[in-house]
Amino acid sequence: MKVRYLGKTEFLVLTNNKVYDVQSVEKGWYRIIDDSGEDYLYPPKYFETVEE
Repeated sequence: MKVRYLGKTEFLVLTNNKVYDVQSVEKGWYRIIDDSGEDYLYPPKYFETVEE
């Protein structure tokens, strides 16, 4: 799944309007490789789905 981040840009974390690949969904949260190159869990309320 691909999602677009709709929050505030934070250096080496997430960039506003950037599309990210969701690696997995764990307990309702998205596991995403962020701008630092590491994967973390993020709440889906900050994203919109652009591709299933």
